[in-house]
Amino acid sequence: MTPTLQAFVITLREGLEAFLIVAISLAYLRKSGWQSLVRAVYIGVVAGLTVSAVGGYLLYNAANQEFLEGPLAIVAAVSVAWMIVHMWRAGRFMKRDIEGRLGQSAVRAGAAAFIGVFLFTVLMIGREGMETALLLMQLKDTLHLATGAALGLLGAAGVAWLWSRYGHRVNMGLFFQVTAIFLFVFVVQLIIYGVHEMSEQSYLPFSEAVHNATEEWGPDGRFGVWFTYLLVLAPAAWLAFAWITGSNKRQRPAQVQSVPAHGR
Repeated sequence: MTPTLQAFVITLREGLEAFLIVAISLAYLRKSGWQSLVRAVYIGVVAGLTVSAVGGYLLYNAANQEFLEGPLAIVAAVSVAWMIVHMWRAGRFMKRDIEGRLGQSAVRAGAAAFIGVFLFTVLMIGREGMETALLLMQLKDTLHLATGAALGLLGAAGVAWLWSRYGHRVNMGLFFQVTAIFLFVFVVQLIIYGVHEMSEQSYLPFSEAVHNATEEWGPDGRFGVWFTYLLVLAPAAWLAFAWITGSNKRQRPAQVQSVPAHGR
């Protein structure tokens, strides 16, 4: 799989989560009568994107970056693995969880409500942005990376718009499952790459033996090339399985009780 397509899938997945977080937050606040807190979401989005951009820039331009490649790959792998497990188990309850947390912040008095919603938005958007930056850093190819990332963001915006307009027809659960499988294979690649780079810098015990053992599992290695095929075949196989078994049908979302709009 080319870096362009890898970057596309990564930003499509992470970007869609960010778009959905914002869309759900705004819809909930307006529906519940907390119109005055909508501005906190917008400011939080800008702050979260700024934090992500600055963090990504500092990591990308860090001195002695070759010494950081291995550890950063492991950090990215652990972060995304946690996200995959969380979204697989709780993705269908995303709307309920976001609304619940916003409701807890919004019922506070005065400026505390504004600050609570702002910090929640910064945390959620900043997390998605930093995960994206860590993953994209592993792809190296700047031109193809930028192209794929831009297309992924456009695709995420399009899917988010479809969800907001035709949510009853878009199976978001299946979308997150398919992209989770792609990211899981990518995580395995990242772990192998991170261990290989750390052994190259002699960070690990028996570094020479570890380096030799992981050499053939790299992207261009004799065994590592199979991960490239799995990045396409594994999600496609899951999609085919869901279609055959009928699990691609959209499940009805659980009813969400709105928090009473008091204390505004």
